[in-house]
Amino acid sequence: MSRIKANRIDLTYERYSDEFDEKALSVLRSGWFILGNELKAFESEWASYIGTKHCVGLASGLDALWIAFRTLGITAGDEVIVCSNAYIACVMGITMNGATPVFVEPDEYDNIDASGIEAKITDRTKAILAVHLYGQCCDMDSIMRTAKAHGLKVVEDCAQSHGNHWKGKRAGTFGDIGCFSFYPTKGCGAFGDGGAVVTDDSALAEKIRVFRNYGSEKRYHNTVVGANSRLDEIQAGLLRVKLGHLDELNAERVRIAERYTKEIDNPCIKVPKVRPGADSSWHQYVIHCDRRDELMDYLDGQGIDTIIHYPIPPHLQEAYNYLGYKKGDFPIAEKYADEVLSLPMYNGMTDDDQTIVIEALNRF
Repeated sequence: MSRIKANRIDLTYERYSDEFDEKALSVLRSGWFILGNELKAFESEWASYIGTKHCVGLASGLDALWIAFRTLGITAGDEVIVCSNAYIACVMGITMNGATPVFVEPDEYDNIDASGIEAKITDRTKAILAVHLYGQCCDMDSIMRTAKAHGLKVVEDCAQSHGNHWKGKRAGTFGDIGCFSFYPTKGCGAFGDGGAVVTDDSALAEKIRVFRNYGSEKRYHNTVVGANSRLDEIQAGLLRVKLGHLDELNAERVRIAERYTKEIDNPCIKVPKVRPGADSSWHQYVIHCDRRDELMDYLDGQGIDTIIHYPIPPHLQEAYNYLGYKKGDFPIAEKYADEVLSLPMYNGMTDDDQTIVIEALNRF
């Protein structure tokens, strides 16, 4: 019996290979590979899909984050509130600008507990980073109310939330800037690194367009010290193909998730819940189990691969020793790190393979 992998991105390519191949060849034959018509078209189409006025393509999701904060004027001495169980790239987007992350524990939906934000605000707080982890949506009503009351900027990290909604509006449309990663495993994944920001603020969008190209609006005329962070033409073109199928790909993941939720029946396992008012794009299907490592080993022995997202919370990473945190400072994030497990979840997963996973989980 072949192993059931935690993720399969090759199957999506196979499904639409004719479209991908045609698009890649058309870009190669065009002779134009940077800041061309494919990027302009993708930026327009992604902005329209998400529901914002502007999209600016960048080289990665991390670039989207740190450039967003840089453009908003976040700098040394400033504080940015972020969930304590975030992926480390979220925190890097803050600290790469010299700012300090201020952690708030997650709620039962694996995202920031919005009710805990107010207590962490100081006179140095400048922004809130709302991370829509695993394809779930944060409570954006509460976050935006708090931000407005205290005059704070809001950045949304939508790296894992391509196309899902909070009360009918897509993730990425609530804050000042929405940040996306197009890493290959993402819902609208590229065939390499890629990212983007979205915003309704025309001035912010223009600043980021200039910043991504060495700070140059006109060739060899540099108005700021910028970065080299451009979504290339091939990736933009291939993303246009993927975007054309994103809703059907998301619907497929919803069906897979709904079956997991309905059929997993084991008192050791807590299945994920979707926040009322939200839907999920199910970037990951993350269960909680206080015997997680034992379960992971058991599934491995059954030929089933799983992944831990994420085994070490940011405050305990060696890279952030200088922040001075220790084990026990954020007990909920630390508990989650010891019990979360991402089940196989990918487009093209067969019913038979999912049956094998479910039956193994229920036998454990």
